[in-house]
Amino acid sequence: MDENEYRSTYHSLNGLRCVFEKSILTQNCGCRLHQRFNLAEREGIRCGDADAQAQCKTFLDNARARARFALRLTDIVGNLLPHNKEIQVQKGALLALRPELPNLPDTPIDNIRALIEAAAAECGGDLEAFPYERLMPGIVHHPPRPPRSRRRRRQTDGTQNKD
Repeated sequence: MDENEYRSTYHSLNGLRCVFEKSILTQNCGCRLHQRFNLAEREGIRCGDADAQAQCKTFLDNARARARFALRLTDIVGNLLPHNKEIQVQKGALLALRPELPNLPDTPIDNIRALIEAAAAECGGDLEAFPYERLMPGIVHHPPRPPRSRRRRRQTDGTQNKD
């Protein structure tokens, strides 16, 4: 399956794409509304509620727009960020909503939806009025995920295994 065909099939299967899909696919974030599906040996995430997806999209779009300057990304077209920066915005913003949690790549977030609902309740249901400035330290200081080693590593029995 070529990449264009894959993308077309993906969009037809996933009409209600979860905007926090990248964070959920890191295996340490979850949401009570997410639904996993597989397509051509890849995994995708869809949202189970259109209203919730719209609210999450509003939150993430506003956080992303305000984080561009802080991340020194002023020349990005549309809402497309490089993968690592997108994870930094998604996970950093979510962790900034819970300042008692450490701002680390492997800090688990069990329910993204509950965090977005709490943020919406804080500003009377209008996420446009949420004080996104307070999320910036969490986004800017969210460390990137450490690169995975491609070197051979020794197994416990002394044989070598390639990652």
